[in-house]
Amino acid sequence: MTSLISSRIARAGALLGLSLFLACQPQAPVVVPQAPPPQVQPPAPPKPQGPPPKPKIALVLGGGAARGFAHIGVIRALEQEKIPVDLVVGTSVGSLIGAIYAADRNSFELEWTAFQLQKEDLFDFGVISTVAGMGFAKGDKLETWVKGHIRPANIEQLKIPFAAVATDLNWGQKVVLDRGSVARAVRASSAIPGVFQPVQHMGKILVDGGVVDNIPISVARAKGADLVIAVDISANVGNTDITNLLGVSLQAANIMFALNVEHSKKDADVLISPAIGDVGTLDFTQKKRCMEAGIVAAQQAMPAIRQAIDKWVAARMAAATPQP
Repeated sequence: MTSLISSRIARAGALLGLSLFLACQPQAPVVVPQAPPPQVQPPAPPKPQGPPPKPKIALVLGGGAARGFAHIGVIRALEQEKIPVDLVVGTSVGSLIGAIYAADRNSFELEWTAFQLQKEDLFDFGVISTVAGMGFAKGDKLETWVKGHIRPANIEQLKIPFAAVATDLNWGQKVVLDRGSVARAVRASSAIPGVFQPVQHMGKILVDGGVVDNIPISVARAKGADLVIAVDISANVGNTDITNLLGVSLQAANIMFALNVEHSKKDADVLISPAIGDVGTLDFTQKKRCMEAGIVAAQQAMPAIRQAIDKWVAARMAAATPQP
């Protein structure tokens, strides 16, 4: 009995000793798994509000008499390529073609109307005007033709905002005609000095706008144009067939117009120059050729026009996007 008790006591002691031994051993730290840190998503770029902005595009049409039929081709190409025209500014024949287009915003109607125009519709030559007046032609015929072919009587009624540019003969200042009679504005803007008599309008004596600005880009800028597409038809003023006083007057005007274009055309975003340099100032037999040259020149300029529009839109969208 005594031996049985001793055996049990010994076993209990052994177990107690083992427990004490194990308790004295260093314990490995208990690793509690950590939750991964929350992922911080970068803020989404702001979505553009509404459609992208659109630039205000001005079409500036320079002077050049019969060469002005090239403007028709340029306008047709712009219309076919869906390039919007928000403002038209014209000098001399550019004011005539521009006013016809601004009245209807339709290149086919423009072509139909303009192709009816003949030299005899513009020049009412007379002995009295030449001898006693201030020009070979009075200009009444031109004004009458415009009244008969452009329905809106006043510039404010045109479908596209429009301005014709003339020159104050007394003070040599540029005059912007953007209200009042369409016909009188076109007549004044087209009154080539020495060829047409000056025009009394808005309290001034006016002559052709080409005297001071044959490609009035600055006028379009002043009227808020973001982009300016300008059409220059003044290239190549050479003329060896000058035989009378009228020819002298026209050639002197051409030289003057071409020289001031060289200064101002650099300010256009896109400059279109149809290849019609050999067409005479009063050669109305080249209408179709001039128009086709305008189409070709405008089509060649189309990549530059689209690039200018895209660049403007990208810059405005970047400026409107909040910075992080």
